[in-house]
Amino acid sequence: MERKPPRAAPRDTIAAIATATGRSGIGVVRISGSDLLPLGEQLSGKQPLPRHATLARFSDSAGANIDHGLLLYFPAPHSFTGEDVLELHGHGGPVVMRMLLERCLELGARLAEPGEFTRRAFLNDKLDLAQAEAVADLIDAASTQAARAAQRSLSGEFSRAVEVLVAQLIELRTLVEATLDFSDEDIDAIADAGPRLQRLLAQVAEVGGRARQGALLRSGLQVVLAGPPNVGKSSLLNCLAGEERAMVTPIAGTTRDSLREAIQVAGIPLHIIDTAGLRESEDELEQMGVARAWQEIARADIVLQVLDARTGMTDVDRAIAEQLPGGVPRVVIENKCDLAALPPRRLEDGGRVSLRLSAKTGAGIEALRSELLRVAGWSGHGEDVIMARGRHLEALAMAADHVERAVAELERLEVCAEELRLAQEALVSISGEFTADDLLGEIFSRFCLGK
Repeated sequence: MERKPPRAAPRDTIAAIATATGRSGIGVVRISGSDLLPLGEQLSGKQPLPRHATLARFSDSAGANIDHGLLLYFPAPHSFTGEDVLELHGHGGPVVMRMLLERCLELGARLAEPGEFTRRAFLNDKLDLAQAEAVADLIDAASTQAARAAQRSLSGEFSRAVEVLVAQLIELRTLVEATLDFSDEDIDAIADAGPRLQRLLAQVAEVGGRARQGALLRSGLQVVLAGPPNVGKSSLLNCLAGEERAMVTPIAGTTRDSLREAIQVAGIPLHIIDTAGLRESEDELEQMGVARAWQEIARADIVLQVLDARTGMTDVDRAIAEQLPGGVPRVVIENKCDLAALPPRRLEDGGRVSLRLSAKTGAGIEALRSELLRVAGWSGHGEDVIMARGRHLEALAMAADHVERAVAELERLEVCAEELRLAQEALVSISGEFTADDLLGEIFSRFCLGK
């Protein structure tokens, strides 16, 4: 599938520091635009060879030395952005980098917006939109698995999978519309449309499954610890984090505000949130903490309802359970099994899972980690995962829905043809063939500066 961008890339020159803020051995200023050789000569007094590193002295408008370093020149269209690109590699001090950037701006460049280099690569057909988003995901990857999934999407694996689906949709649309146009002809092939649509639906589901795993790697899960005071929520946070992050005391109400800790389980980022003990209180600060706890619970992907294994589910715990959001997965944690002289266990009753464990000794914690992965839907097969975002999952779900409707409407070919067209439109939005400018702005505004 060949993407045809509906708009042309801008022609002005942009510049930005492409390396992270702070001190480093090397820093890079990146410039992109048209006809950049004169700018390179004004900066260095030299005309660089394409794709060669040229040792150069970078000077200011008065000819005074700013830095010594390497000048690289990538002529259009053989560059990341598809335009002329210059890279100034100098010493990575913040002041030096800022001086080099200011010199570029003096010579006619403007400061690049976040993600503008990658946006130009997209507009100049160097990347499709899924690949462009994978650039940011690779930079932001929080685990090895996430980085590998982002690299697969950046290499075009996700886009190629979508292209295969679109090609089949186009064939089916051609078949259905030919039958409509030549209804008097004997076109037996339409009888095969139903099985082909069912196979296509299975393939969309398969790509959707790989994408959901990638979205999990990218965003992780919000795991909220909820329960009354002194059931061991803070101890559980410390146990999962592997270090003492929350203060643990026998005094009820010690935790007044939510405490967050990011961990990884099998490469999946989990954002563990310890909350204030849920109870009635006359203390104004504790009341605020309880209110914030309920706010965190409302935003949770998974709620771990923590209770004391020595008492089991009390009336207080049942009252809390009744107030928990119905649509949020919940696992009951019976903590302090060591004090209750009970062994760790996993129990499932009517679809509700409870785990007995000890946050103090670590007994049963591995079972909790496995349960979190199960609830999250992690399959454990990371080598075919493709990095995806919410909009990709939405597009795949829409495509599957329209294909299902097309199957149901095979007796009404006009409606079937329209459903197939809508399915194709949903899929091609992933690569950016049909994408609104405001969505592009939202996507690229989240990139780091200089990328």
